[in-house]
Amino acid sequence: QVHVAESGGGSVQAGGSLRLSCIALGHTYSEHCMAWFRQAPGEERAEVAAIYLGDGRTLYVDSVKGRFTISQDSAKNTVYLEMNNLRPEDSAIYYCAAATAHGNDCPNSKYQYNGWGQGTQVTVYS
Repeated sequence: QVHVAESGGGSVQAGGSLRLSCIALGHTYSEHCMAWFRQAPGEERAEVAAIYLGDGRTLYVDSVKGRFTISQDSAKNTVYLEMNNLRPEDSAIYYCAAATAHGNDCPNSKYQYNGWGQGTQVTVYS
């Protein structure tokens, strides 16, 4: 069972950028997907981006398309989330987790992921 550790959060001005890192620890044989979620106060934890580790295929929630990029470094067992043109509404705790792919697609529900880390805080000031 995989578990992860997130890092890279911080405080930035609107329009700025951050890169988050998620290091996956433990066995990952059955977890073919890695995803970033975020949760703001009073909001549900929701998927931001996911990557299918087998071929690097990615998916994004509409609100971050064109601004965020999820990528992997297989040698380092690490997944990244590059966040550009940040907006105040992007402020949240960002979490990383793993899941088994459904066919060649990654799930988008938090209930299908496991190995959650402690999260890393992202704050965007206007």
